Amino acid sequence: MSMADTTSLGSAREPITAGDVMTAKVIAVHPDTSTREIARLLLENHISAVPVLDGSGAPIGIVSEGDLIERAETERRDRRDWWLALLAEGGALSPEFMANLRQPGRTAREVMSRPVLTVTENTETAEIARMLQTYRIKRVPVVRDGQMVGIVSRANLLRALSGEVTAHAEVKPKPKFLEDMLADLDRRLGRRNRESERRSETPLSSDGLLSVADFRRLASDYESREAQHSEEMRRSTAEQRRRSVEQLIDQHLSDENWRNLVQQARVAAERGALEFMLLRFPSQLCSDSGRAINASEPDWPDTLRGEAAELYLHWARDLKPQGFRLAARVLDYPGGMPGDVGLFLAWKQ
Repeated sequence: MSMADTTSLGSAREPITAGDVMTAKVIAVHPDTSTREIARLLLENHISAVPVLDGSGAPIGIVSEGDLIERAETERRDRRDWWLALLAEGGALSPEFMANLRQPGRTAREVMSRPVLTVTENTETAEIARMLQTYRIKRVPVVRDGQMVGIVSRANLLRALSGEVTAHAEVKPKPKFLEDMLADLDRRLGRRNRESERRSETPLSSDGLLSVADFRRLASDYESREAQHSEEMRRSTAEQRRRSVEQLIDQHLSDENWRNLVQQARVAAERGALEFMLLRFPSQLCSDSGRAINASEPDWPDTLRGEAAELYLHWARDLKPQGFRLAARVLDYPGGMPGDVGLFLAWKQ
């Protein structure tokens, strides 16, 4: 992937969103990319971080200079080209440098910061600025249907604020899910009615008498209609869950909402509860569709996205130091697969 100019939209269109100011083409790496290769990319492209994408193009982490080396911010900035060049070119590294280098022989998967917070193209820049400040991050990937389509950094926001916002190349209309589903339903119902009419005009047998074959055909027709109906319901449910995931990715947790959740947990404790469900969300919101949570793998927080990831970061910052635990459980299994997931704040021993 290569760098590209920042895309944006004119000041006449309000409010300004991520899609208006994001960098549309971003240098990214795979989970198995070596830290040496990452250092080379940072150096050659004059950037300070790269997102890490899984096989589907979804962001699962970010590797920054700070993830590669432990130094004070000013020192890292002043000596950036020096140590990046040494790491990228494979030159002799001094023992002092090696002592500060984080795992020089490892991969992006092992050093990346996670879980990664994301926004959609419709997220307003004011909300993005709040997120950068709240979570002390410098950039946030922009996703569409779970895949990264750009990135918004502090520099993007500063350019927007300074008035360097020009006409956007393309404005994509929102998909009309409801209209499409209704039109498809009308087509299917119309076909069923025509099939029913043809069946009513056709005698059950050549001599007008009932036969075992006729009854078998009637039962088979019923089973076919039921199977078709079940498949349509499955697709409709999957579409609803997909839209729900999109909404949760673009729904961000304000400090006020976080305080309200903590207060609700306190009320639950006053009533004798030992835990409180902070959020219920579709397993598809997780980067692995809930498999790590279902298997109780220790790295399950790395799979969180959207509002669930923001809740995790708030807990880690405010409540984990006080002894509160955060747990995730699969709540149902439609079709034998993980369905909804609950994120629980727990204080039981």
